[in-house]
Amino acid sequence: LTLDIHMDNAMAFRTSVNATEGYKISFNDIVVKAVALSLRKHPTVNSSWMGDFIRRNQHVNIGVAVAVEDGLLVPVVRFADTKGFMQISAEVKDFAGRAKDKKLQPADWEGNTFTISNLGMFGIESFTAIVNPPDSCILAVGGIKEVPVVKNGQVVPGNVMKVTLSCDHRVVDGASGSAFLQTFKNYMENPVSMLL
Repeated sequence: LTLDIHMDNAMAFRTSVNATEGYKISFNDIVVKAVALSLRKHPTVNSSWMGDFIRRNQHVNIGVAVAVEDGLLVPVVRFADTKGFMQISAEVKDFAGRAKDKKLQPADWEGNTFTISNLGMFGIESFTAIVNPPDSCILAVGGIKEVPVVKNGQVVPGNVMKVTLSCDHRVVDGASGSAFLQTFKNYMENPVSMLL
């Protein structure tokens, strides 16, 4: 399921946060927080296929794919829905550093309930990621691209990011996935709402 996210408000939000001394967040940190809050509202998407039954996960544990020399590791931001942007940012930076230094432990990449794979920093516009079992979904995040958009009948410059949600249909059908993406889109396009 692919959706365009208008990123102008998120870009302004990030610039405003990062102008504050001691605060630095990435777009990926904003994505992690928006996904976490959206999973709270759509528990079906935060479920796992366990072979002969579906487990509805009580916690929101987000796996964040990190590219390393030997492939890909997916460290887990646990209870991501309860954490602020700065805490998410610090954890993801720590994981990325330890992943590159080959210092992650197995406990760091176990227990995720949903995965995010972001290739935007590599100039990838959109892609389809493969679901990481037992998760039922993975969100593929592309780069932000300046494109012409129509606002109030006028063509103006805008910044758009494409996201694609891959779903295990045994757990999450297209309607459930689409509802989740609409909530995610709303958070991303109105990031101040994540502070409320």
